[in-house]
Amino acid sequence: MAEDDVPEGTGGGSARDRHVPVALDRTLELLAPALSRGPAVVVDATLGMGGHAEALLSAHPELTLVGLDRDPQALRLAGERLAAHRDRLHLVHAVYDEWADVLDDLGLPAVDGALFDLGVSSLQLDEADRGFAYAQDAPLDMRMDPGAERTAADVLNTYPPGELARILRQYGEERFASKIAGAIARERAKEPFANSDRLVQLLYDTVPAASRRTGGHPAKRTFQALRIEVNAELDVLGRALPAALDSLAPGGRIVVLAYHSLEDRIVKRGLAERATSRTPVDLPVELPGHGPELRLLTRGAELAGEQERADNPRAASVRLRAAERIKESA
Repeated sequence: MAEDDVPEGTGGGSARDRHVPVALDRTLELLAPALSRGPAVVVDATLGMGGHAEALLSAHPELTLVGLDRDPQALRLAGERLAAHRDRLHLVHAVYDEWADVLDDLGLPAVDGALFDLGVSSLQLDEADRGFAYAQDAPLDMRMDPGAERTAADVLNTYPPGELARILRQYGEERFASKIAGAIARERAKEPFANSDRLVQLLYDTVPAASRRTGGHPAKRTFQALRIEVNAELDVLGRALPAALDSLAPGGRIVVLAYHSLEDRIVKRGLAERATSRTPVDLPVELPGHGPELRLLTRGAELAGEQERADNPRAASVRLRAAERIKESA
């Protein structure tokens, strides 16, 4: 990670023109009580192109925002978008499980707000040569940080069939994982995979027609699984969420936007554990240090409204959860 060390990226228009943030009004509403108490600090763990960050900085003139992203191009574009707030902004090239190290480097013992907008970003989906979108032929890359070593092609060409099947089943919830993994192994023996078109055609040929008619695009689940594996997304989230909760000051709030059930399950479990008393149920009083640390602010996962889904298709699958820190952990 390197604060403000953001290299030049490619073109494609400004971040503001290219990105509509999901659940923006609700995110602002949920974080406002924690960020309106005078000078405050919020960490945007998945800065992307800065849509949420811009709104937060504009709404709270005394707010300092720490923006993390593993994608240097996203950091550059967000930096341009947020230039008017640069004196209240720290941009850091880091994966969000480096949360504690980032705060330590910045000398921040606690924060008032935390925001995670998980999954693949608009920037990564829109840049065809990044290989995230199955609708366009592109190199099988899928790295959120282009400097990382492992690509989707590496996974397809080197993982044993059993491991490929596990990834497709676990991360893509793919019913035909073993069948697809076997087909990939046979095809890569003839020629290694390099571009997405060949993989998409294999999936069309392998996934039964009846499933294609009812289950959406046959490449959707495989591409999701490969992306999660390449970027270790669930492992990173599993480490980052506890670090973020540990850093919240009393009264601090966290908002998490997840886009598939695997992410949301980790978030639901992580928040619920800390919102639950650890005092044995048969004791009449709360044991010191065993009470809940969080108060849940949402009843289950909130979904985007009908109008937002119509205006912003990327909001269709969002699941929003939020919580407030009610005491320091013992």
